[in-house]
Amino acid sequence: MTALTKKLGHNFTLPPEYVARAVLRQGRAHSWDSIDGPTTALVVVDMQNYFMAPPYMGACAVAQEIVPNINRLAAATRRAGGRVIFVQNLAPWASEQNWATQKERFLPDSARHRWESMQADAHGFELWAGLDVQPGDLRVVKRRYSPFTRDSSDIEILLADHGIRNIIVTGVATNACCETTARDAMMLNYRTVMVSDACAAMTDAEHAASMGNFYLYFGDVQSTDELTALLDKANT
Repeated sequence: MTALTKKLGHNFTLPPEYVARAVLRQGRAHSWDSIDGPTTALVVVDMQNYFMAPPYMGACAVAQEIVPNINRLAAATRRAGGRVIFVQNLAPWASEQNWATQKERFLPDSARHRWESMQADAHGFELWAGLDVQPGDLRVVKRRYSPFTRDSSDIEILLADHGIRNIIVTGVATNACCETTARDAMMLNYRTVMVSDACAAMTDAEHAASMGNFYLYFGDVQSTDELTALLDKANT
C-alpha cells in the first residue's frame, strides 16, 4: 500500500455480529442514515499539542494521522450549515484539589507535567497546527474528560444557542475523552455518532473496544467517507 492510499487512523471495521445485533434492534445497521445540516455540530475533542506529539506524556501517535479526516469532516459540516466546535482540555491548578481523584492516579512528577502542560498559556494546551480552524468555528474549554460533566464547560449553552441536536464526535483519545463526551451527549438526548477513522487511541485494541461498545449501546459509528456523504447530501 502506497503512502497516497494508506488508510488513516486505526484499522477498524464494525464486527458483523455487532451489526447483526443492531439490525435486530433497530431494523438497520446505522441509526444515522440522514443528517440535518444546520442542527449538526462536529465536536473535535482535545486535538491539542499535549495529546499529539512528544515530549508530552499524553501524546498519541495515531492522533496526527486522523487530522486530514477531521479537516474533511469540518469542511463538510460547514458546507451543510452546521457548526464546528473545537474542545480543549484545561487543567487549572485548583483541580489538583477539586479533582484529586485524578491527580492521585499519577506519580508526583507525572502530575506536575500534566498540569503544567495544560495551562491556558502553555504550548501543550494549544490546538495542533495542522487543524483547519476557521474564524466562524466555536471553542469550548473543558475541565474534565467530558465537556458535559457538571461545571466542566458551557457546551450545553453553546449548543442550545445554535440549535444543535446532532453531534459528530472526533478527536483523542477514543476510549477516554471522546467516548465520555459521546456517551454523555447521548444521555442528554443528543443524537450522537463517533467517527471510526477520526478518533485516536493509544492502541488498536483500545480503539476497537470503545467503538464497538458505543455502537452497541449508545449511538452510531461511521467512517469519515460515510459521514461526509451524508453531510453533502444534506447540503444538496
